[in-house]
Amino acid sequence: MSSARRREFLSGFKDGIPIALGYLSVSFGFGIMAVSNGLSVFAAVLISMTNLTSAGQVAGLTVIASNGGMIEMAVAQFVINLRYSLMSLSLSQKLDGHFTPLSRLAVSFGITDEIFAVASGRSGEVSKHYMAGLISLPWVGWALGTFLGGAAGEILPEKLKAALGIAIYGMFVAIFVPAARKAVGVLVVVIIAVTASCCLKYIPVFDFISDGFIIIICTVLAATLGALFFPVKQEEGGGEE
Repeated sequence: MSSARRREFLSGFKDGIPIALGYLSVSFGFGIMAVSNGLSVFAAVLISMTNLTSAGQVAGLTVIASNGGMIEMAVAQFVINLRYSLMSLSLSQKLDGHFTPLSRLAVSFGITDEIFAVASGRSGEVSKHYMAGLISLPWVGWALGTFLGGAAGEILPEKLKAALGIAIYGMFVAIFVPAARKAVGVLVVVIIAVTASCCLKYIPVFDFISDGFIIIICTVLAATLGALFFPVKQEEGGGEE
């Protein structure tokens, strides 16, 4: 590797350190959840190494724990992770000319909300060596945190596991609370999703709906109503002074 490529990789690696530290703590909670729902530590780590999606993994774990089917799993992952396709399309505009189809596929695997935000905020184009450095450490942090959480879940008391297992939900709360404070539409969408989830979960007439499809229904319903009643206003075209 040339010195320029090494610098690019190390730059990305450095930018990925805060993300990796955050992922380490959050995936610890996922590891505990996975083991508590009957998965082995190996299975939990394998999921984290091949997915790298917190919301998708929690939803997938819900489907697994409720003995859901493959179609239910596929639809849930498609709906929840669809945003990564939009992120990848947006980020593709910043990739330099040295990306091959294979390297684009590799980068798309590592796109998360945080990695996308860091890469998009970098000035100028980004190289595949920078992206490799940016993705590698968070990927390790996510897998390592899952391993530590899963291993701890096998030896910790039930009350302590339950307390630590809510860490990943704390991350979700931390994501939407700042946005909800700035935009009433976000708050309304969250309330719709929570209300729909409680209704489908606790009203007896909906007992036939599995946990996996509850997630799908609530996601689609809240997103659709949010788009209809709180559309994002498009900025006027530039060029005018």
